[in-house]
Amino acid sequence: MKICVLVKEVPDAAVEKRIDPSTGRMDRSGEKNLNPYDTHAIEAAMQIREGGVVSVEEIVAVTMGPESAVRALHKAVSLGADRSVHLSDQALAGSDVAATGYALAKAIDRESPDLVLLGQQSDDGECYTIGAVVAEHLGMPSLTQVIKMDVESDALRCERQAEYGYDTVQIQLPAVISVGDAINEPRYPSLKAIMGAKKKPLDTVASGDVGIDTSKVGGDNSAAQWIAAKAPPAKAAGEIIEDEDTAETVEKIVAWLDERKLI
Repeated sequence: MKICVLVKEVPDAAVEKRIDPSTGRMDRSGEKNLNPYDTHAIEAAMQIREGGVVSVEEIVAVTMGPESAVRALHKAVSLGADRSVHLSDQALAGSDVAATGYALAKAIDRESPDLVLLGQQSDDGECYTIGAVVAEHLGMPSLTQVIKMDVESDALRCERQAEYGYDTVQIQLPAVISVGDAINEPRYPSLKAIMGAKKKPLDTVASGDVGIDTSKVGGDNSAAQWIAAKAPPAKAAGEIIEDEDTAETVEKIVAWLDERKLI
């Protein structure tokens, strides 16, 4: 079995996310990291390999992004991927979800994987849909919000979260699976793995290398176009009641709640 894991470089969780008003795109100038949801997908791939039900010959991390995205790939390799593929081309900049899914599918198709794994969402866009878009272009079945996988020779028996509870679904391989963060607890990379990650094979490819039609990607060719953005209104400061006289304080609180018809 060959597994491709889609990963993404995203702004670090500690960085305040904002839109660049000149481009309409997310400002990515600050500290960046591997999308935390994708670490669950890498761990899922490692557990399939270590489970021994099927033989996993190779785990390949795949990303699309600027030059800096190689750091996310190095992190993915330190967590267990054998090698990585970096799809990077200025023609891809500003692609919406549909265009990104199309481009990633082209890069993945060249790898001919038996299974494609990815996190249920990215920590920046949080659109939840990239797996389904990739699957559509690859002509593969797709499942989302998967929190458990049992591997068979040519199929997966998956449990996925739904609004009303849980679904148990049998899916034939090859397939695209978006895993939820409840599926596992990602391992920490060893110091040896971190140090050796940069020495693992990394294949950098452009649009032409994987057969991408550049008229279908990029900001100008995306179906979703940014019009405008504005910050949410600032919240009014709360009222602080000093407890100098408990009875009086209680009266003030009750009056405040009663005024807003909360009691």
